[in-house]
Amino acid sequence: MLKNKTILVTGGTGSWGYELVRQLIGYSPKEIRIFSRNESSQFTMKQEFDNNPLLNFIIGDIKDLDALMEATQGVDYIFHLAALKHVPVCEAQPMEALKTNVNGTKNIIDSAIANKVDTVVNVSTDKASDPSNFYGFSKAMAERLIIHANTLNTDTRFVCIRGGNVLGTNGSVIHVFRKSIQEKGRIGITDLEMTRFFLTLEDAIKLVFKATFESIGGETFVMKMPTCKILDLAQVLIEESGVEKVEIDVTGKRQGEKIHELLISKFESETSIEFDEEYFIILPSLHIPGLNEFYSKYDKVQLTNYDSSTGLMTKDEIREMLKKGGFIK
Repeated sequence: MLKNKTILVTGGTGSWGYELVRQLIGYSPKEIRIFSRNESSQFTMKQEFDNNPLLNFIIGDIKDLDALMEATQGVDYIFHLAALKHVPVCEAQPMEALKTNVNGTKNIIDSAIANKVDTVVNVSTDKASDPSNFYGFSKAMAERLIIHANTLNTDTRFVCIRGGNVLGTNGSVIHVFRKSIQEKGRIGITDLEMTRFFLTLEDAIKLVFKATFESIGGETFVMKMPTCKILDLAQVLIEESGVEKVEIDVTGKRQGEKIHELLISKFESETSIEFDEEYFIILPSLHIPGLNEFYSKYDKVQLTNYDSSTGLMTKDEIREMLKKGGFIK
């Protein structure tokens, strides 16, 4: 499916981008274009991939429609990873989040349609489900734009995925906790009851490819993923660190922060299906010809919502997850 195809990855120098590009190379594409703003990150990535001739690095910003139009010429697949992702940054600078996460996504859609791209896969977040902060709101709007694009006069297929917290990505809580343990002998936790979804980087890209290969356009793919209490995660990292008398400070919730994250809201559960043992699919309330008919044979989900408060891992299971990810020995 991807063999001899030209692929564009926006925001491709981030943690998701590295792993996605690494796996894409294995499909023998014609070209992988990595579109991002940071010159230094592109230089580093180019060196780490040994100047692979398949990779074409393009400096650009998804807020710039002209740059995207040019970068998208001749492209078959777009993996849209670029976004402002940090909750406090988006709260402090909502206009920038709007321009990047919403207007930038509209530019992706316009460029894809103009250049007759086959498929666009939009990478979204659990924070887009019943959002409580501006980051979540902006990503929810981006999702709606992507899904709506399937109703336009185009043959391009548009699909979304929603992920949780990916282990070990830039700014990950694991890196923050480990650094705090070693350098400060203390960890800050906003709320002792807080829970989150977690998945490995490999599983995150598996979700991306699931949507790429099996969608028909208009779906939002959600992986069934493990959850854990942040306090339990912190305690496992403390126990494995060998540092004694590490203190845990309760700092209080940040603006717009949820105690439990949500991957499927109550409203969305009414149109969600059990795709298989590993995935749910959220079907839109918006009518897309043929979509509901295609999925009519699948069972509806048997849950009112899907949040991170249920199915919590034990501390031993968290320890195994961290060992698998190479974060502890």
